[in-house]
Amino acid sequence: MAGNPLDPLQALSAALAVPADSKEQAELLAALRESLEAHPSPIPILCTTLIRTVSGAGESLLKRWVLDLLHFAICRSSLSLEVRSQLATQSVDTLASLLNDPSVRTVKVVIQCLTTVYPLLFRILCSNRTQRQQWDLLSQCKTRILDFARSPTTNTGVKLSAVKFVQKVILLQTRGISDPRLQNKNDPNIANVPVDHPFISASALEAEGMKLLESVITMLYTSQEPDVLTAIVNSWSTLIKQRPSLVHLVVSSLTSWTPVSLAGQPASAIKSVEKSIRILLVHISRGPHGSAFGAQINEALAVQAQRMERASAEEKARKAAVAAAATEATRKRPPPAVPLEEQTDPKRLKAEVDSAAANSAAFLAAFDFTTLPIELVTDLIVANLQAFSEPALMNLVQSYRQSRGLPSVPPAKPPQPPDSVARTEGTPVSDAVAGAETVKKEPVDPLKMDIDEEEVEYEPDKLNLELSGEEAVANEDIIPVDIPDDLPFDLSDFKLPSPKDLPANERIALMRGAAARIWDGAEDLRHATSATGSQTASDMWMLLIVRMITRAVVLPKPSGSPQNEAESTDAADTQLTALYSRQDALRQTLCEYIMNDFPARLRLAITWMNEEWYNDRIRSSADPNWRPNYESWLNQLVSTYQTILEGKVDGKPDNKDKAFSRFLLDLPDVPSDVLDMLRDLSVEAEKMHVGFTTLRDIVLERPSLRAEALRVLLDLTTHPDSVTRRAAINTVRRWVPGAEPLDSMIRDFALQILRRLQKRPSQESKGSNGQANGEAEDDNMEDGQLPPEELIQTPYLSDDIQLPAEKSHVLQHVELLFALSVKIPEFLDEIFASYSQMDVSVQEAIQSLITALVKSLGSNNGKLLTLMRTCPRGSESLALRVLTIFTEHGRPSSQLVALVKGLISERDLDARFLIPIIAEMDKGDILRHLPRVVSILNGQPEPKNLVRSVFSSVVTTPPQTFGSVTSNLPRVRQSELLTPAELMVLLHEAEKEIGLKSAIEAIGICFSMTDVFRSEILAVVMQQIVDEPVLPVLFLRTVIQAVTTYKSLVPFVSTTLLSRLITKKIWQNPHLWEGFIRCAKVIAPASFGALLQLPKEQLRELVDKQPSLKSGLRDYVTKKAGNKARVAGFLDIFGDDDNMPSSASSPATPVDAVMAATPA
Repeated sequence: MAGNPLDPLQALSAALAVPADSKEQAELLAALRESLEAHPSPIPILCTTLIRTVSGAGESLLKRWVLDLLHFAICRSSLSLEVRSQLATQSVDTLASLLNDPSVRTVKVVIQCLTTVYPLLFRILCSNRTQRQQWDLLSQCKTRILDFARSPTTNTGVKLSAVKFVQKVILLQTRGISDPRLQNKNDPNIANVPVDHPFISASALEAEGMKLLESVITMLYTSQEPDVLTAIVNSWSTLIKQRPSLVHLVVSSLTSWTPVSLAGQPASAIKSVEKSIRILLVHISRGPHGSAFGAQINEALAVQAQRMERASAEEKARKAAVAAAATEATRKRPPPAVPLEEQTDPKRLKAEVDSAAANSAAFLAAFDFTTLPIELVTDLIVANLQAFSEPALMNLVQSYRQSRGLPSVPPAKPPQPPDSVARTEGTPVSDAVAGAETVKKEPVDPLKMDIDEEEVEYEPDKLNLELSGEEAVANEDIIPVDIPDDLPFDLSDFKLPSPKDLPANERIALMRGAAARIWDGAEDLRHATSATGSQTASDMWMLLIVRMITRAVVLPKPSGSPQNEAESTDAADTQLTALYSRQDALRQTLCEYIMNDFPARLRLAITWMNEEWYNDRIRSSADPNWRPNYESWLNQLVSTYQTILEGKVDGKPDNKDKAFSRFLLDLPDVPSDVLDMLRDLSVEAEKMHVGFTTLRDIVLERPSLRAEALRVLLDLTTHPDSVTRRAAINTVRRWVPGAEPLDSMIRDFALQILRRLQKRPSQESKGSNGQANGEAEDDNMEDGQLPPEELIQTPYLSDDIQLPAEKSHVLQHVELLFALSVKIPEFLDEIFASYSQMDVSVQEAIQSLITALVKSLGSNNGKLLTLMRTCPRGSESLALRVLTIFTEHGRPSSQLVALVKGLISERDLDARFLIPIIAEMDKGDILRHLPRVVSILNGQPEPKNLVRSVFSSVVTTPPQTFGSVTSNLPRVRQSELLTPAELMVLLHEAEKEIGLKSAIEAIGICFSMTDVFRSEILAVVMQQIVDEPVLPVLFLRTVIQAVTTYKSLVPFVSTTLLSRLITKKIWQNPHLWEGFIRCAKVIAPASFGALLQLPKEQLRELVDKQPSLKSGLRDYVTKKAGNKARVAGFLDIFGDDDNMPSSASSPATPVDAVMAATPA
């Protein structure tokens, strides 16, 4: 096959001729694929032709074959870089559309293709500055694939491909090796982007690349899918090779990783991830960049080895337990299935038992136990031993020894008490000594023994005697023979003597000495307990010292003598005050000891606080006058911790220190002032990590305090400081959606904060109505308005928002809701519904603040498009803002254009809705809608700039960009655009619909566009309008403005235009007649010839209104010296006096105001 390649066209035709998806077609396509892999030169032609057929097609064998061939051609073939780049350029449109294909396999192959297409096209677009549309399409593909990687519901195969694509993007959007001698030409990166590139921003791509790397690291720590983690780790080998600057980040991420997120996964899967990380760390340590991280990597490898050994041991123990359970299950036989009457026959029962025993014995005798693994044999032995109780096992041992003729072992007796106790119980000492040999001694760990100093003096001798077997002999030597065996000794009424009553100063000294000894030996105790893995000893010491301080208190009581009642009460109060002072001094000592090393002494602090809380409860129930200590000393610990935080270097606590959070979580009760302290910590930039971490843990792990702690976090989402507010928002948004009941609480709070921005009835109107008219007041309130008492309040928001509202104040109300709307687009309904009930200043702030949210959702978001079509009354300006954001940096999609056109046809919307999309309409729609756009002109600069940009986009010579409204590229179909003459004629014909003032301003905009509306264009416009049966009111004003701007038009106007107007009896329209007179004056004396064509009455009226023309007309007539009678008639009209007053002053007409702006 490799030596004789197939004819691709014939082979493909043959495959298409057989039934689709048949075995024959599969074989033909496989043969063609094998030939193309050996001889890939025809692949580009085939892929270019066939790739267009798979877009939108259903799942088929041919579609899979074409996609696989394209994947081979772009990713794995031996084609040149130029050929693969050209193939990528031709197929990117189809690949983008196939990202939404319902087939998981298709999407996976498409992502794998785009993983190679992205760097190929990036290399081309860095040098090609005109393919903006292709870059936008590539960016959309990237966004879609990133969504696949982040979504928890994505298919595993698709997610793995998406993760590999993300790694390729990170590699591309970070800077390569700076040394030009080591740079790889086949390694495209952002260093290849020119500084002045029109649509590729290197800084923005680099920032996005670092954010993606952070998200991948986060995925490494949080993902519960071993396959995804393995894919991430395996892809990092290329990253550290080509991006040495990121080695430290990779190493720190790998060395800190633990399989916490994989809890519940099979041990083999966890082991696979551990091995991948270990292999990569070893690879880094042996590479050129590993020397700087050698110690860190070796330490991490040692910790990982211990972790893997523990996991292996736990897995073996689990398997042993399973094997034991299986063995136990096999031992238990089901009851025989025989009739009840037959079961009572003893002969039958005995025969069955004998038969079963014989069969079992025969089976075991024939079974070769040496074939079993040694681990299984051990597990079976242990499991069988555990199945018997100790007496039953001893009986079996005795039976076996008797059957073998061995001496019997005496039955085990319980451990004997010490000699002194044994004697008191009345047991003969000789019996105790005689039975000492038969006592079963358990091995004792000496490290776990609590040994006093006195015990050390004699205990080893006793132990030696027991071990040597000489103890009985020694005891026999010391037993007096005169003691009777039946000596009675009863302890039922025995009572210990009362302790010696020490003076107060001695008690204090004794307790301080005990505390000092415990603290001095605490370090040794810590090392001992850590070596043995037990905390029993340290727990006992902590409990002892805490109870010495908290419970070893006896309150003094007044004597019962009524004569000295007052004196005894005073004395008791004095003693009580002194007692409290002594106890507080001890507590202060304990507090200082704990706070000297709070993280290491955390368990002591927790034990102390729990004891104080419990002691307060039992004491208060017994004595109502008991002074509680829990809250006061808890506040002392908390305030001391705050002082320690303030004393740290730079005032910054260790972000990895979770001691304070764990301390509060283990408290039996957290007072409200502690939550207030956490609130204060959260608003300080250096300490906010402690505050937010603790509040978050309380919300998650303390259900009784969940509402209070969450309310503190929610209040902080309205803090005026942006850093604090965003930290709080990032803390609570992770619980939305799905984490009930937190989800509902956060949603309700966000919506109630939004409702604070709605209009509310004023206090004056509320007071005037009074309580009696409460129902009427509710009826008179507008929809969406709320009484002030029903609105939620936080410490950081004023009772009423001050109007006009400031943008920063509005942001405090809506930033949480905007952040949640990214995850829950349904919140957009609430935003639009509340928007119509807000003040104008608040609406303007919302329009500005919603930009980031709209951009993050994208122009294809279904919820946004639906809201634009069905926006509530009063929220049209917000929908317009959304539309403007969609079109600021790109052409509107056809879907968006159709939506807006339908919306305008259904509802009476502002003409500004048309501005972003009018350039995408056909000519008929432009002519129909353009007058509405022009009607927004009101003399202000902003509408004027908008209309100017619209004119630039709908005429045949538009600029490169669409100004501030949109950046539409020039239209390809020039026939859909208006000519400049058509635009000017439209402005005159629609002057009534537009409005005279707006039309005048629009015509002025046209005249300012001198590169479009040149003199020849204006001549065509005037010629076209003058032929209309009804002339526009503004026509003569435009003529005057044209001849003033372009002097070259004066001959045309004087010889042609004025004569045509005279033939149309222009004087019959007073408005146009006034314009005609002014135009004649402006172009005089060029207009004299045409003026003499006027009837005498109209000529007389003209010179009466413009006396300054008389002398010029008289001179013009005299010089012509034509028919004397006609000349005499003209001279009679013009007269001899140039300063003759006008016969009558015509009343002012509306056109006078129009002509007032025309230059004379």
